[in-house]
Amino acid sequence: MDFSKHLGVLRRYALVLTRDGERAEDLVQEALLRALEGARTWRDGGDLRKWLLSIVHNTHVSRVRRQKTEREAEGVVAAQSAGAHAPPQTDGVDLGQTMRALMDLPEEQREVLVLVAIEGVSYRDAADCLGIPMGTLMSRLGRARAALRAATGRSTAEKAAAGTGLRVVR
Repeated sequence: MDFSKHLGVLRRYALVLTRDGERAEDLVQEALLRALEGARTWRDGGDLRKWLLSIVHNTHVSRVRRQKTEREAEGVVAAQSAGAHAPPQTDGVDLGQTMRALMDLPEEQREVLVLVAIEGVSYRDAADCLGIPMGTLMSRLGRARAALRAATGRSTAEKAAAGTGLRVVR
């Protein structure tokens, strides 16, 4: 497959979608990476330009959805913190630590965790929304939760309590 003869078309389309030269270039690069990764889905004899344009479009839609989800999550957190009373210092530190850990998660884990844990989307709907199998969603969710627990020190407290038969509730 020779993508090079379609770069001009892809860049123009990406520029129309993003309205920004740098973001358009990033979009084309990400779309070409996805095309290379998904080359096995290409059917010989098909229209390569059409296939590449659809990948650019789907990549852009995914980015927009992800940005929207991130903004909504930030808005929810901001609204909750604005309406709440000033928390004790340790709660504020814990929240800040948890938010930093959430934002440091890989994007695929963060989007799953936000959809399920913050937005309350069902596992099936989240898997459908992200276009991934249910098992992949569950795996990403489990890894995201474990990473958050590890980053916030909760896994250590839970392990210590496990030997006593006590359950750690925060």
